[in-house]
Amino acid sequence: QVQLVDSGGGLVQAGGSLRLSCAASGRTFSRDSMGWFRQAPGKEREFVASIGWNAGRTVYADSVKGRFTISRDNAKNTVYLQMNSLKPEDTAVYYCAVRLAFTTEYRYWGQGTQVTVSS
Repeated sequence: QVQLVDSGGGLVQAGGSLRLSCAASGRTFSRDSMGWFRQAPGKEREFVASIGWNAGRTVYADSVKGRFTISRDNAKNTVYLQMNSLKPEDTAVYYCAVRLAFTTEYRYWGQGTQVTVSS
């Protein structure tokens, strides 16, 4: 059974940093893309960042470019999101997800981890 476990969220002051982790189990995703999404209260879920299977291609939402960095460790079946210079508008539940190779939709999702940025 595939399982993604998100962790690393918490409460941080504006300008601070957090590092989110997402550990996958049940199968390896070394050939698949992985991404992070977030959902703030009363808003739709939005894309944050994604990383290709070989970490050679990363994509970021404009709102986080230059502040967030996505990375992965295929040996650990884990994807990370380093978040720096956090802003109150980054407050949301963050979810990791996996998009299988040669598909267009994210199939597997983590349970989410809460990130709260105080002003």
